[in-house]
Amino acid sequence: MQERRSADSAERRRVIYGRRRGRRLRPGQRDLLADLLPELSLELPEAGEIDPRRLFPTPCSDLWLEIGFGAGEHLAWQAAAHPEIGFLGVEVFENGVVKLLAAVRQHGLSNIRVLVDDARLLLAALPERSLGRVFILFPDPWPKQRHHKRRMVSSATLDALARLMRDGAELRLATDDVGYLRWMLELAPVHPAFEWRAQGPQDWQQRPDDWPATRYERKAILAGRQPYFLRLVRRPRQPA
Repeated sequence: MQERRSADSAERRRVIYGRRRGRRLRPGQRDLLADLLPELSLELPEAGEIDPRRLFPTPCSDLWLEIGFGAGEHLAWQAAAHPEIGFLGVEVFENGVVKLLAAVRQHGLSNIRVLVDDARLLLAALPERSLGRVFILFPDPWPKQRHHKRRMVSSATLDALARLMRDGAELRLATDDVGYLRWMLELAPVHPAFEWRAQGPQDWQQRPDDWPATRYERKAILAGRQPYFLRLVRRPRQPA
């Protein structure tokens, strides 16, 4: 029992890189953080797992996760397009969280819950086979080699997602950084739990219709960088 508690503690250790705050928030934005964020915030248990059925006011047919939702445009679009699905969004940048909260209030979205913390804490608290889709879109590339350990797409993350995603669930990755693209391709398609079904360049150079553009993508294009879009599927589990 002691060994199990030690493992849980290590697995749920908080690690956060990058900025937490940007420009000073306006009064209306501060009100969103004070009034709306507590209603949408995920409370992680000290031990044990989250019960996804208790997260939303009405039952959801599926649960999707976006890690690092930035300004929240993609997450809000998906939530509005799929009101029957529950969405979990993770982001530590306060200014981005406020933008998502504004979209939630504007569009009356009730199927989003937010964690302003280390995504690994949420991965450790979710039950096995609970996720139908996962998005990691334009994460910080941490280009310096000594910072590669900070990248969200990693063997450890893929191992965690392999446990949490149901058979046939989809993992969507995006980046405009060629170095990070190589990194993703070196890890994700060769992971035994995931299959990359791309047939040609259009499968990773063109964004699907149900994958809305974000300001990060537009910024990359304006800067002359090519965005890349990877879609992988969770392979069926082998019988025990």
